[in-house]
Parts: sequence; C-alpha cells; structure tokens
Amino acid sequence: MSSELDTDRLAVLIHEVRSPVAALSAIAETVSDGGLDTVTRQELVRLVMLACRGIERIVGDVAVASVRLEEVDPSALVRDVAVAARLRGWRVEAEIPQRAVPRIQADPSRLRQVLDNLLANAVVHGGKDGVVRLRLGVDDSVVVEVIDAGPGIPAAELERIFDVGVRLEADRPGTGLGLAVSRAIVEAHGGALTATSAPGRGTTMIIALPLTG
Repeated sequence: MSSELDTDRLAVLIHEVRSPVAALSAIAETVSDGGLDTVTRQELVRLVMLACRGIERIVGDVAVASVRLEEVDPSALVRDVAVAARLRGWRVEAEIPQRAVPRIQADPSRLRQVLDNLLANAVVHGGKDGVVRLRLGVDDSVVVEVIDAGPGIPAAELERIFDVGVRLEADRPGTGLGLAVSRAIVEAHGGALTATSAPGRGTTMIIALPLTG
C-alpha cells in the first residue's frame, strides 16, 4: 500500500510541477528577446516569483487537498494566470468585472494550479488555434469559468472526466490527473468544480468558491 501511495504522489508531483516550470521557461524566453521596459521587467520578475513559490509549495506538500488560506483578490489571481498563459503562447482572454470582486479566503498557489490545469486542458482539447476565455464573476459565490470552443464532451462522460486516470481521447497528451487534482483542491476550499458541455459546442469548467463571511 505504501508503495502505491508513493507512486500516486510522484505522479501528482510530476504532473503539477509542469505548469510553473513551463511558465518560467516562457518568461525566460521573453526576457532573452530583450527590448523590455522597466515596468514589464518588474512584472515578469513578479510572475517568476509566483511560479517559484508554486513549485516550492508543490514539492514541499504533495497532498493535493492541502490548502493554506489567506486573503486573495480573485481579480488579481485571474489576471496573473491569464498573463502567464499568454506568455506560454496560449490564446487566453480574461473577462474580469469592472466592479470590485470581493476578496476570499483561499490558497493562491493551489488555485493557480487549478486554473493552469484547466487552461492546459482547454488548449489541448479545444484546439491550440482557438481562444480560451477565462471569465470571473460573482453572485452568491465567486465563480471562475474556463471556456473553450472545442468539440465538447458527451453528457454521459461529464462526471467521469473528474475520475483519476480517465482520458477521453487516448491520442491526446495528458495523464488523466489534472481534473481529479483540480476538483480535490477546489473542494478543499469548500467549493465545487463542475463542467457543462455539449458535442460541437465546447466545454465550460466552472469553479465556485465560497464568499468570505
């Protein structure tokens, strides 16, 4: 049993560390091109620090459902994730309300993991040439949606995609861990991760996080 647990943790570690490492690589390429102004360089340094903290957190605590809560600005979080995604060459559009979105108690490193996973999944299955929308909203909870215009998922498969090891398209890259890990992290925040889709109409991944207080 211990051997199986160690193998599972190693698989999660390998899967989850890929996104921040890819972000660091993309930032390095951007900096090496030169011609950046001071403000842009400072912003890239900040994103590097966030990615490094993410790696440190993942390596230091492989338990996917572990969260360390602090006050988080959802608008800033979504904006940072979108910028990092575009540096990787992904076509991501962030839709953030002009009015202030309430701050929440959350683990920013873990939520970045979730959004990185969902965006990567949307890019792979929604087509790399398509635009992925990252939309933030608030009603009785803070809601973040990752929307692609891909081929969609049959209704019978919508819940199964969150099971460990499930890959609907065996010829596409992936380990079948991303969605299972993402749901565990969101649920550890007291939230929910669900999906809506229809064949030919794309897929929307919906994160709902409780409001503070």
